[in-house]
Amino acid sequence: MTNWDYSVFWQEMLNQIGEELGEAVFNRWFKQMKYQQSGENTITVVVPSAFYRDQIISRYQKLIETKLFGIAGRHLTLVFEIIPHKNENTEAAAPLSSIQPVSARALPPRREKHPQLREDFIFERYIIGDNNHFAANAALAISRNPGTTYNPFFVYGGVGLGKTHLMQAIGNYIHSYSKNKVIYISSENFTNEFVESIREGKMAAFKHKYRFIDVLLIDDIQFLENKWETQGELFHTFNALRDANKQLVFTCDKPASALKHIEERLRSRFENGLNVDMQSPNYETRCAILRSKLAIRHVSIPDEVIITIARNISTNVRDLEAALNKLIAYTELMGKPITVDKAGQQLKDIFHSPKPAAPAHQLSFFNVSLDTIQEVVAHYYHVSTGDLSSRKRSQQVVKPRQIAMYISRKATGFSNTEIGQAFGGREYTTVMHAYRKVGERLQCETELNAAVHDIIEKLKVYG
Repeated sequence: MTNWDYSVFWQEMLNQIGEELGEAVFNRWFKQMKYQQSGENTITVVVPSAFYRDQIISRYQKLIETKLFGIAGRHLTLVFEIIPHKNENTEAAAPLSSIQPVSARALPPRREKHPQLREDFIFERYIIGDNNHFAANAALAISRNPGTTYNPFFVYGGVGLGKTHLMQAIGNYIHSYSKNKVIYISSENFTNEFVESIREGKMAAFKHKYRFIDVLLIDDIQFLENKWETQGELFHTFNALRDANKQLVFTCDKPASALKHIEERLRSRFENGLNVDMQSPNYETRCAILRSKLAIRHVSIPDEVIITIARNISTNVRDLEAALNKLIAYTELMGKPITVDKAGQQLKDIFHSPKPAAPAHQLSFFNVSLDTIQEVVAHYYHVSTGDLSSRKRSQQVVKPRQIAMYISRKATGFSNTEIGQAFGGREYTTVMHAYRKVGERLQCETELNAAVHDIIEKLKVYG
């Protein structure tokens, strides 16, 4: 056979993945990927950008090739060819380099400051690392083409990880380099305005304010839980803007699927957009963040001090900045240079204070939060932490989810019910099943034993 044609296999793979992952995910990540040709052991597909290719490789290539093997009975490797869509801004889709601020080259002059946005929350001051690379790429693409592809954009993660900075950077960029009307507001203030408009009989003005704009940025959406009337108004605002191809961006401290007191119709709209999780910065990114903040403030601190801070503070950007501010204040007030020993003395409470307990549960055996277990397992299996709490049922997600549940149950005294709640509100029977299944497989699968051992060793580093 010299003319290889695997188009039928490709179509069947798409059919299976569409049923497995759902329409929203399929439309976002698979519809723009076009079969082009086949070789003996390859399938070449066309994608619109390098960013799109990189996301397919990291998120779905293994799944695609596994499906193709099951259908065709042979290993077929994907080959990507990038052909941008006509009139597409290809620069917006280009991936950003790791651990550096977003480039400001070739940007037009800025307009006047936006009244609701911080001037320093811009892309040029946003440090990119492994923890936020995907989110930053998506944010820049949205800024250059608002209301087109990644809409709504839902960013979630713990406190101090840069969600607000990234959201406001989107707003600042669009406001500065276009005539689009941008509104940034916290969910608390959105609620307050809504209640006040009802009380004063100004609902028409409220609706006009939020439904006739180009970009709506709402911060900390989790504070809308249990505020049912406000949720109803946001639902209608959401529909009006989305139907008009206007951009919506939300931040949250948890995945959309974990918002238990949000109307299902509103939560489903969050989930149908691009959902990206923000994680704690790694060591290299922490060093880059500290150096960037020092450069902005025109302050010099010995590199060994920066390394000491980065090694001892691994929580979030906010804690890094707090430590840096304390050292800068010390040098300014005392007129003395900062050394490693002096930094250790001034920051001893921060360096040696116990880690804050997780909101729900604590893994006492390793003394790390359940969030950390999920993060380590997700990283090990190349999925997101949001996947572990989601309703996805693909083997690519189910296996790491069950392993994370097993480790949580095995190493803690928490009940199956408590662990289930931490994994997206699952029933205790689901945790029991995962614990039993992984335990049985560990009796006979050497590879799984090695994987669980590696994950446990990585978790001990956090203890």
